[in-house]
Amino acid sequence: MASQTMQSCPQLSEDQVKTLEYNFNNVSKHPDMTTLMLVAAECGLSEEDTELWFKLRNEQWRQAEGLPPKEGSVFQ
Repeated sequence: MASQTMQSCPQLSEDQVKTLEYNFNNVSKHPDMTTLMLVAAECGLSEEDTELWFKLRNEQWRQAEGLPPKEGSVFQ
């Protein structure tokens, strides 16, 4: 994870990161509230921390793909 993510999110265990990354890569990069709630419960995190993790992870993924870091149209 990028240093911004580490500074903004609580310290995560290896198992929490594995679960979050699995969901990011295999379930949804933009989870709905129900999915966020389930992932948060599985990881033992608050829904807010889980949502923040996904937001920051999406920014990191978009930058790696050569897209603007914030969500939105690639034409903006």
